[in-house]
Amino acid sequence: MKIMNRIHEKANDNANKPGVTIAFLGDSVTQGCFELYKKSDGSIETVFDKTNAYHTYLNRILSLLYPSVPVNIINAGISGDNATHGFERLERDVLRYSPDLVVVCFGLNDAMAGLSGISQYKAALKNIFLTLQKETIETIFMTPNMMNTYVSSCITDADCRAIAEASQSVQNSAVLEKYLSEAHSLCIEYNIPVCDCYFKWKQLYENGVDTTMLLANRINHPVREMNWLFAVSLVETMMN
Repeated sequence: MKIMNRIHEKANDNANKPGVTIAFLGDSVTQGCFELYKKSDGSIETVFDKTNAYHTYLNRILSLLYPSVPVNIINAGISGDNATHGFERLERDVLRYSPDLVVVCFGLNDAMAGLSGISQYKAALKNIFLTLQKETIETIFMTPNMMNTYVSSCITDADCRAIAEASQSVQNSAVLEKYLSEAHSLCIEYNIPVCDCYFKWKQLYENGVDTTMLLANRINHPVREMNWLFAVSLVETMMN
């Protein structure tokens, strides 16, 4: 990918080549959300820890491989967000920074709308891809992690259990996979590279790994260590 050419050029000519900017457009996983907890007013909040988000890990890997290259990270993840709103805020949160690469990751929240929401999801992703291509910005679509396959006994709050029951249904009925299948089709049509992390999570599951226990909130946010899978997978995609 061109992004690696730019990093390599900067490493070879630090004084005369510009730095590199990578933006991440996505939801709570992109933002860096982990555990859930109930606030005193009864609302549900997440633990925010961007130091352990996958884009932070990616930056650490690139800093190890290319120590002289400054990589500017734009975290445009918003908890609870979906592809439709991601497109609406694309200019505000991403384009104005003129990134060299944008990593797009939506699907978890979109799929909660059920099968009837697929067309809206696909239209929003298409708009994001076309806008980035019009601006000649390199793009990667990264598939998300799996959601919970069962409701963990660790979740005792009634409201949190209701969320877990809904996401379990979406996961086990393959609704999320149908969304991602549509995204894959779009990426083929518009020549967008796919960093298929969902496939890697599914491989773990099919080999007997309890992937629900790899979710910090036991619903949809990976534990901190699993964000290394996203980071390493992105480096592999960038180097292809």
